[in-house]
Amino acid sequence: MNIFEILGSALSGTLLDILPIILVLGFFQAVAICKAIPHLKQKLIGLGLVVLGLGIFIVGLEQCVFPIGTQMAQQLTELTFLAGNDSARLEALQNSKHIEPGIYLWTYVFAFLIGFSTTLAEPALIAVAYKARDITTGAISAWGLLISVALGVAAGVTLGVYRIVMGNPLHYYIVAGYVFLLIQTCFAPKQIIPLAYDSGGVTTSTVTVQLIAALGIGLASSVPGRSPLIDGFGLIAFASLFPMITVMAYAMITEKLSKRKEIE
Repeated sequence: MNIFEILGSALSGTLLDILPIILVLGFFQAVAICKAIPHLKQKLIGLGLVVLGLGIFIVGLEQCVFPIGTQMAQQLTELTFLAGNDSARLEALQNSKHIEPGIYLWTYVFAFLIGFSTTLAEPALIAVAYKARDITTGAISAWGLLISVALGVAAGVTLGVYRIVMGNPLHYYIVAGYVFLLIQTCFAPKQIIPLAYDSGGVTTSTVTVQLIAALGIGLASSVPGRSPLIDGFGLIAFASLFPMITVMAYAMITEKLSKRKEIE
């Protein structure tokens, strides 16, 4: 299929995907509200732009983002890359049944940086950060929130990559993380808790989830002894959990510093 056929297929699929939303909105407008849709022409044009934008976005994901995530995971875990130019080390790695997790250092670095950078580019997170700043009249810094969420995603993805390399059960990490989160909630400023919990959701939007999912599946496909089905999924859970922890930690540190300034 050429690019135009792929785009046409994506556009038709996108239209079918959003058709239930259109039907629900139309039903409530006609039956419950019983009024004509104001500015109908403008909304139809907007709907067309939504379908076009989502269709192009899906094609971009399939043609670029997913392959890049998978390829980077495979390249960073190849034995020839891990061994460098050392032929003796390469032979040892090929004959070894157990690979030390420390040799995947560059994979951890890549996971941290890609988690951090994709989160900063997340449109939903940017919108939430600036809305929070406006509502609190500057009490919550937009950039402070962005950085804290990005650090949380970066740390979560890195730990998730380590889990894939080690082959440990996912639920050990997730249960321990949520227990820590619940304890932290008891000590965090009450006004930041809803925003912190929402921060875990905005990271699974248009940019982050696709690349991280591809990274996890590609990594599980490349590391010896790992299953793409059992080990490849779960990075998104880490990426959703850790931002809640880091945002509350950011709020706790900010509150403590503010109180210290008031005392001085």
